[in-house]
Amino acid sequence: MNKKVAFYTLGCKLNFSETSTIARNFSSEGFERVDFKDKADIYVINTCSVTENADKRFKSIVKQAQKINPEAFVAAVGCYAQLKPQELADVEGVDLVLGATEKFKITDYLNDLSKNDMGEVHSCEIQEADFYVGSYSFGDRTRAFLKVQDGCDYKCTYCTIPLARGISRSDTLDNVLQNAKEISEKNIKEIVLTGVNIGDYGKGEFGNKKHEHTFFELVQALDDVEGIERLRISSIEPNLLKNETIEFVSKSKTFVPHFHIPLQSGSNTLLKLMRRRYMKELYVNRVEKIKEQMPHACIGVDVIVGFPGETDDLFLETYNFLNELDISYLHVFTYSERDNTVAASLDGVVPKNVRAKRSKMLRGLSAKKRRAFYENQLGTNRTVLFESENKEGYIHGFTENYVKVKAPWNPELVNTLQPITLTTIDEDGLVRFEFAKEIVM
Repeated sequence: MNKKVAFYTLGCKLNFSETSTIARNFSSEGFERVDFKDKADIYVINTCSVTENADKRFKSIVKQAQKINPEAFVAAVGCYAQLKPQELADVEGVDLVLGATEKFKITDYLNDLSKNDMGEVHSCEIQEADFYVGSYSFGDRTRAFLKVQDGCDYKCTYCTIPLARGISRSDTLDNVLQNAKEISEKNIKEIVLTGVNIGDYGKGEFGNKKHEHTFFELVQALDDVEGIERLRISSIEPNLLKNETIEFVSKSKTFVPHFHIPLQSGSNTLLKLMRRRYMKELYVNRVEKIKEQMPHACIGVDVIVGFPGETDDLFLETYNFLNELDISYLHVFTYSERDNTVAASLDGVVPKNVRAKRSKMLRGLSAKKRRAFYENQLGTNRTVLFESENKEGYIHGFTENYVKVKAPWNPELVNTLQPITLTTIDEDGLVRFEFAKEIVM
């Protein structure tokens, strides 16, 4: 009987792409992959440490695994495993903790799979994480996350990612194109480009700061890969999203009109405290440029509430800035103190109940922005990519500009692209539509 392995991924799209690569390593060693809620011999948890919640969730996931199989071997990898390996190793039930350089070699650390009395740690100094491991996910039949870059050279005062993932480094252009080709051959319709700081794409291995290729050159090259229906750019810093990229996407065969651009604050005072590499005026310029080229484009925004020094007036400055901006939705992060960051020692700590209140206000604004964006799209002709899950009798999908639609479940629609006309917004906030012509199979 093959040994069974199950995976749980916390955090970002990049983690999902890396979990898929680790899973393929297990498959090549003869392991059978099963769902995390099924009984397995090994449970691998890919951790995140962006927020306090991700830290807390780790313990409950370990308990979940032990409940299913108390004898199972439990391994932790990922960002939290790099930052606080001993903390994870001390969690009851954890047998193995692997840092940034070891996680892709996890099968080398597995011997007899018997439970350890104490968690075993293999963790590097983060300076040693100077090599690049490419990865992509294809667990979801409709889209794949393609990793093109890792690490970050930015020094934002709230962020632990450089400590968890090391310096900025990239895959070679040839490798990215080869991976994209492999994905397209698996009948996956959409590729999402992912990384820690993908706009910084092109820096080589071993701390080489020279860009072999630019992000714009990567976008141009991927647009020519045959067999890919859609390409989507995940989060990209506003200072690295250049006019040439925006203009190219507006005319592209495959890149879709959807951008996710971290803002973090609408106050220049706070942006300076955060050591971001732009002021809010540049952000306005990026949004205006996108909307000028693609009026129907969807623009998502990351924003942090409760950062040290965020007074009521500075929060309202951010709220009003976002309210007036032509954006489509927000990802709201409530600031949480992280060890070994500059922000953790700043004055002006915002009480947690105030952080929660501000977060709720911005989530309300996000719902309003999304509704307005959806209403603006009614009556337009779009193309939808349908997903594979039957959710209470409905099939869902996303248009190229990230409008979420729903229709009565029809398995024939799964993983197909269909031309539609957006018609009405349902009470759950999703959009109904009419097929523009007969269903295309």
